[in-house]
Amino acid sequence: MCCCLLGGFSVTAQVKDTIKSATIKTVKIKARRNAGLSRMNGAVGGVNIGQDELFRAACCNLGESFVTNPSVDVNYNDAAVGARQIKLLGLSGEYVQMLGEGLPASTGATMPYSLGYVPGAWMKSISVSKGAASVKNGPQSITGQINVEYLKPEDDPGVSVNIYGDSRLKTEGNIAANIHLNHHLSTILLAHYEQDFGHHDDNLDLWHDSPAIRQLHLQNRWKYSKGRYIMHAGAGYLQEEREGGQMLSVNNPFRVLLDARRAEGYMKHAFLLNRSHNTNIALLANGFIYDLDGTFGPKLYNVDQRNLNSRIVLEHDFSEDHSLSTGISLNADKVNERLSINNFRYESAEYTPGAYAEYSYSPSYHFTAMGGLRIDYSSLYRRSYITPRVHLKWLPNDNITLRASTGKGYRTPHSLAEHHYLLASGRTLETDSILPQEEAWNSGITALFYIPIGKKKIQLNAEYYYTDFQHQAVVDYDSDPTTISIHDLDGRSFSHTAQIDASCDITEELNILAAFRYNHVLCTYNGILMEKPLQSRYKGLITAAWKPRMGIWQVDLTLALNGGGRMPKPYTLADGSPSWNEEFPAYPQLNLQLTRDFRHISIYLGGENLTNYRQPNPIINAGNPWSPDFEPTMIWGPVHGIMIYAGIRIH
Repeated sequence: MCCCLLGGFSVTAQVKDTIKSATIKTVKIKARRNAGLSRMNGAVGGVNIGQDELFRAACCNLGESFVTNPSVDVNYNDAAVGARQIKLLGLSGEYVQMLGEGLPASTGATMPYSLGYVPGAWMKSISVSKGAASVKNGPQSITGQINVEYLKPEDDPGVSVNIYGDSRLKTEGNIAANIHLNHHLSTILLAHYEQDFGHHDDNLDLWHDSPAIRQLHLQNRWKYSKGRYIMHAGAGYLQEEREGGQMLSVNNPFRVLLDARRAEGYMKHAFLLNRSHNTNIALLANGFIYDLDGTFGPKLYNVDQRNLNSRIVLEHDFSEDHSLSTGISLNADKVNERLSINNFRYESAEYTPGAYAEYSYSPSYHFTAMGGLRIDYSSLYRRSYITPRVHLKWLPNDNITLRASTGKGYRTPHSLAEHHYLLASGRTLETDSILPQEEAWNSGITALFYIPIGKKKIQLNAEYYYTDFQHQAVVDYDSDPTTISIHDLDGRSFSHTAQIDASCDITEELNILAAFRYNHVLCTYNGILMEKPLQSRYKGLITAAWKPRMGIWQVDLTLALNGGGRMPKPYTLADGSPSWNEEFPAYPQLNLQLTRDFRHISIYLGGENLTNYRQPNPIINAGNPWSPDFEPTMIWGPVHGIMIYAGIRIH
C-alpha cells in the first residue's frame, strides 16, 4: 500500500461576484499500488511490466526480468557458454521481435547473449505483446514483441546507484545520472559493470557450471525539446568476456572462451505539424557494430555484424474515430563469419526497403479495429513479400474485454550466427549458408474478465494462440545421432498455446497471481511429426507480493512448476549406456525476496531456486570432451542449486 500526504491548501470559487473560501487542513489519499503488471489498453493485447514488478526479483538483466511473469520463459541453451533464450508461445526467442524504445534491438549474432546486454537497473518498463503485433516495426514479429523502455533523460535530475552480489561471487554495479542542462536539453549517463569471481563446479564433473562473465557497458542518452520539435539520441559501448569449459586443473582442458564488443547509436526526430489532429512526422534510425571471437575447444569462430535500420513515419488522426500511421523503412544488414573447420568463410549483405500503412477505427469506447499491411523487398532473396495483420478489441461491458488477432511474419535466419553455441558439441554441425526466409501465420484470441467478489475484483485472463510455419529454420537433433543439422522445414511445424491466469488483491497489503499454461509444439524431423524437444509441456506459476507496514517492507514469493517434455532421440555412449532418457521430468523452483525501503535507499535480500533442484548431468560425457559423444547443449532445467543474493539501491 502506498500513501500520499498532502499539506493544507485552500479552494476558492466564484459565484455571482461573491468570493467564498474554505480551507481543507489535510487530505489523505490511500491507494493500493499493484506489483507493476498491467494490461495493455489498445487493440494489441499484452502486458506492461513496471519497475515495481522488476524490483520483485534480482533482475540483474533482461533475461532475469520475467521470473514473475507467466507468459515468458527464459532458459539456458547450453552449459558451456551460458547463452539464454526467451520462449514465448512455446517457441524460441528468434520469433520474438526485440525492441529498445520502439527500435530494433537485437538480430543475428547478438541474439544468443542479447538478454544479458540490457542491465536491469537501466530499465523503466517492459511491454510484452503476444502474437502478430504492429507492422510499424517490421515484419519480424511472429510470436510477439518485447519492447524495453530505458530510464529517460527527462526524468528527475539526480543519481541512482545499484550494487549487487550473490553467493556465487558475482558482483555488479550500476550508475544512472540525470542532468538537466536547461529547460530544453537533458541527458542521462548509464554505466554497468559485472564480474564473476567464482569458478563453480557443484556437480564435480570438472566443468564450469556456467561461464564466468566480465562485462562493461556504457550509454549516454539525450533529449532536446522545443516548440513542435523533439529529439532523442544516444550512443553506447559494450565489452564482454565469457570464460567457461573444463577446469584448469584438468590436463589439456577443453576451453570455451568468448570475447564480444558492441557499439551502437540511435536518433529520433519528431515534428508536430497539427496539434488538433495529432499530425506528426518522425525520422527514426539506429544501428550497431558487433564483433565476437569464440573458442570452442579446437574450433575457432569469429562473426562480425553491421546493422542499420531507418524509418520515416507519418501519423494523422482524421477524427476521434479514424487514425492512420504510414511510413517507409530501410534495413541494411551485413554478416561476416569465419570458422576454423574446413577454413569456412561466409559473407552476406541484405538490404530491405519497405513501406507500411496501419489504420485504426474506434467508433466507440467498446470497439476498436486495427488493420496493418506492409510490403518489403529483400535483396538477399530477390523477392517482395507482403505482411498483413488485423487486431480487434470489443468490450461487451465494463467487466469484459475480448480481443482477436491474426497476421503473418517473416524473418531472415542466420543459422550459424544465431546458433554458434552449438559448436561446443562434439557432434558435427551442418547447415546451409543461406536458408529460405522463415514464414509463419499467428492467430490468437484473449478474454479478460473483472469478477467482483464482495469489495474485491479478480482479474481473470484466458488466451489461446496458434502459430503455423510455412518455412522454418529447424534445429534437428533427432535425424542423425552424430550430427546436429539446421535446415529448412520439410513438413509441418506448428504450436498451440493456451493460458489462464488470475490475480487479486486479497487485502490492501497482499496481491496473489496464479497462472497455468499448456504448450503443444510439434515439428517434422526426418519425415516424422514429433514434439519439439527440450520444451516443457506446461507451466504453473504462483506469485505473492506482500507489502505490510505502509509499504516500507515488501516480501515477494514466486513458485513455479515446469512441466516435463521430450528429449531428442538418445544415442549410445562408448560404455553401451544411453546418452540420456527419452523424457525429462517436471521440476519446481522457488524464489523469495525481502525488501526494506528507506527514504532514498532500498535494501534487498533474496534467494533463487530454493528448492535446490538441478538437472542431473547437464553435460553428457563430460570426461571426454574431445569425442563425438560430448554434448553440453541438452539443457532443460536449472544448472545451479540454491543461490543467495543481496543488494542496495540508492536514489
